[in-house]
Amino acid sequence: GSLVAAVLAHSGRLDKEDLGTRIGRLSHRVEELKARPGAGRGGEVCNMINKKYNEFLPSMQSAEDLVSQVEGLSSNIDLLKAGIENEVQHDLNVAVAEFTELKQQLERDTLVLSVLKKLQEFDTAIKEYNNALLLKKYVAAAQQLEKARSNLKTLESRKGFELKILKALGTELTVQTQNMLYHLGEEWQKLAVWKIPPAKEGSSLESATHSELHLCSMPSQQEEVAGPPVADVLQAFAVLGELHAKLKSFGQLLLKYILKPLILYPSLQPVIEEQSDVFILRFKSEELNLDHCSPVEVFDKIKLIFEVLHKYLLNVPLEWVVEDNQESRVLLAELLGDLIWEELSDCLIQNCLVNSIPTNSSKLEQYIEVIKSTEEFEKALKDMQFLKGDTTNLLKYARNVNSHFANKKCQDVIVAARNLMTSEIHNTVKITPDSCIALPKLPHSGAGDQLQVQNTSKPLHKEMVTLEKGSKLSQYTFSLPTCRISSAVEKLMELAYQTLLEATASTDQCCIQLFYSVRNIFQLFYDVVPTYHRENLQKLPQLAAIHHNNCMYIAHHLLTLGHQFRYRLTSILCDGAATFVDLVPGFRRLGMECFLAQMRVQKGEILERLSSARNFSNMDDEENYCAANKAVRQVLHQLKRLGKVWQDVLPVNVYCKAMGTLLNTALSEIIARIAALEDISAEDADRLYSLCKTMVEEGPQVFTPLPEDDKNKKYQEEVPVYVQKWMTFKELMIILQANLQEIVDQWADGKGPLAAEFSAAEVKSLIRALFQNTERRAAALAKIK
Repeated sequence: GSLVAAVLAHSGRLDKEDLGTRIGRLSHRVEELKARPGAGRGGEVCNMINKKYNEFLPSMQSAEDLVSQVEGLSSNIDLLKAGIENEVQHDLNVAVAEFTELKQQLERDTLVLSVLKKLQEFDTAIKEYNNALLLKKYVAAAQQLEKARSNLKTLESRKGFELKILKALGTELTVQTQNMLYHLGEEWQKLAVWKIPPAKEGSSLESATHSELHLCSMPSQQEEVAGPPVADVLQAFAVLGELHAKLKSFGQLLLKYILKPLILYPSLQPVIEEQSDVFILRFKSEELNLDHCSPVEVFDKIKLIFEVLHKYLLNVPLEWVVEDNQESRVLLAELLGDLIWEELSDCLIQNCLVNSIPTNSSKLEQYIEVIKSTEEFEKALKDMQFLKGDTTNLLKYARNVNSHFANKKCQDVIVAARNLMTSEIHNTVKITPDSCIALPKLPHSGAGDQLQVQNTSKPLHKEMVTLEKGSKLSQYTFSLPTCRISSAVEKLMELAYQTLLEATASTDQCCIQLFYSVRNIFQLFYDVVPTYHRENLQKLPQLAAIHHNNCMYIAHHLLTLGHQFRYRLTSILCDGAATFVDLVPGFRRLGMECFLAQMRVQKGEILERLSSARNFSNMDDEENYCAANKAVRQVLHQLKRLGKVWQDVLPVNVYCKAMGTLLNTALSEIIARIAALEDISAEDADRLYSLCKTMVEEGPQVFTPLPEDDKNKKYQEEVPVYVQKWMTFKELMIILQANLQEIVDQWADGKGPLAAEFSAAEVKSLIRALFQNTERRAAALAKIK
């Protein structure tokens, strides 16, 4: 069975000869099997094979017939292929070439036909344009021009098909367009006529009163023959794309000669005159003593102008092309509003609303009227479709009055402060311990306050303060000493107090802004004053002293300024931010550095004058003595001159320390020069003593801090307190006149007054210079140790 299955499985791949051969072999094999033992079972097998063989023969015969048909078909295919390759392929190539040529010819003919069609359309459009223009049908004429322009653009866009005629057509289109614009311009000038004064008069009140706008009334149906309506002219401009430029030009003239003058000049009033065929808008000037016009009045004037324009000019619907070539109907007023509203609203804000912002928080409630007027003004413009529905910057500005109030108040404060800082320093006022900043009485603290704010218009303490152990402090212990400060600085401090007082009655945001504006005042002072007045502060000792006092005065108030208002300001500042104490060291340093710089200048001048004394040597020479005497006199004169300019300006203690330091500089220089001499004759000693006596007698006279001479005696008697080298100088004078024994007695074994001022080496050097080398001098020198 498996053998037969194998034969059947491979019968499809065998040819006829192979099949016969294999069947013969199979029959022979069957006979052999029959002859073998067990042929009984083999007989059954042979019977089965014979049966299968008889069933197989018809299938084999059918396969043989099929093979014969396939061979015939294959032969026919080969013949057909040879015929196609030899004959049909050549004919096919020829047909394709002919088809391609015909296609290209068709494309050229189609292109020529489309070009001719566009040229025909262009010519037709130009002819229809001319006919419409003669009939003053401007919209139709403009549409035909645009149609001709579209056709020309289509022709020009065809690459590889350039025609010389296109340039001529473009020139013709440009000429006809300009001709159309000329006629439209003539019609527009009849509709809106401006009578403007010469440009040399400028944009002034006088030129505004001579400006007029004449608007032609809209013609009725019977009058249309006389001239086209406004809508036709404007629609034609829109079709040609020139309406935007015309409206922009008209809007700029409207702003310059009508709207802005109404905002800038309060005395200007619009005058309306209506005649049969024209409407006239002009101005008249009324005498008003006002710097700025109220927003309510300005809004009413401008609203009147727009109502007139809307009635006679702007109430014209136009077809307007928007995105995706979609047309929509818009009002001329809307187009004009888009062009000029931003500039008009900015002018209203900067020249009208800004000036109407209150300068005092108590007047903020009255500003509600301005906000309401602004809302009504914008609503009227929206009703005329001049404005769109969105909220504008004008209304936002008016409603944000609290912020603008704070900004304006802060700006005014800074401007006022800077004006004070740049004013003259030498205009002074006298400050005493009783002086204080006059302020209205602050409100009482609430239940949660920890500190009762006192009335700053009175001194804080009127009585002695008792300490724990019974000792008492003066009521002026923490007061600023008597001195002179610039009146501008006093006003500056008053401005700071008043601004903080204003902050206590303001909203939280305004309060914070005002508080930091006050801080900015002092920071501005720190930066501006030393720079603006630098030259005078360097050259003029009096101004340097006043500037020193100014800084100390400001620092004195800054110590308690924040504390006085701490619990009256907003809660944000009450948590520790409301302080000015951090500015105090900077102001003290600023005042001290300026005054110390002036002190260095004065010291330099003193040393320069003493340098001309020829080292105080050879005083027996008359010329040398005169030079030294002159130097001493110049130093004293300089100190007395300083005393005059600093008198009643500096606090007494600062004055005395300053004069004492300068006098001490002179004495120290004289002592050093004399102590350095190697040989001092008796005559030299006498003349040196005379010079020193001049210093001792006239030196105390420079201590005149008070204008009353009788009150200066106390400070002149306390010269040793302020002049460190005073006693040293007097001991030097004693040495110049003493003998050896007196010098030894003054030394007193290093315990005498001379030893307190000079070292042993300095005394020995002076002895060697004053006395000749003798046994007595040697003995005296031996005792100086």
